[in-house]
Amino acid sequence: MGKGKWAEELACRYLREQGYLIVARNWRWPGGEVDIIAKHGDTLVFVEVKGRRGDSHGAPEEAVDARKRTHLWRSARAFLGDRLGRVPVRFDVIGVGPSGINHVRGAFRAEDVRQGG
Repeated sequence: MGKGKWAEELACRYLREQGYLIVARNWRWPGGEVDIIAKHGDTLVFVEVKGRRGDSHGAPEEAVDARKRTHLWRSARAFLGDRLGRVPVRFDVIGVGPSGINHVRGAFRAEDVRQGG
């Protein structure tokens, strides 16, 4: 399995167990890619997955920086198109590491990055 794909596979399995519907995996658009897009109730959840086999570089979810948050916001805009603002959106981060899965729900809000683009 390719780099990071093992973590995405575990994250998808975890999300399904939590009642999420996986809408898309590795969704690509000209601006990049989103690991997982899932539906949880009425909310569309854009999920960044970070996996680390060791813990020497800190928790995997800590690797989602401002640039990555801006990318996820732009991806949400591209995915939703004219539905933007009419569909509840949330941005989650799932860290997969030696100690298991850490799901950070609402890791950031669109308002945190919206001014950047």
